[in-house]
Amino acid sequence: MSTPTLHQEHPTHEHTHGPDCGHTEVPHGDHVDYAHDGHLHRAHSDHWDECEPGEHVAHGTHDHAHGDDCGHPSVPHGDHVDYLHDGHRHAEHEGHWDDH
Repeated sequence: MSTPTLHQEHPTHEHTHGPDCGHTEVPHGDHVDYAHDGHLHRAHSDHWDECEPGEHVAHGTHDHAHGDDCGHPSVPHGDHVDYLHDGHRHAEHEGHWDDH
């Protein structure tokens, strides 16, 4: 799985995420990210950090094609859509699926 960008603080984030905040929860390793404004936030000390992949990691054998009716939750992410699957996010990329 890809490594998140190291400690990139999200400035002026006044919203407190949690189970009832209305934003999609995304399990990510040892924490939970929240999809908000086209990117992912994670709690860190007394502030929120961006939690984005630090590198391109292709998902090995992924035969399932994600889309509107695939049954996996979709999460808007920048200029594309990720799909929550098997505890991580998949994003379509040049004929394969990336792990985020």
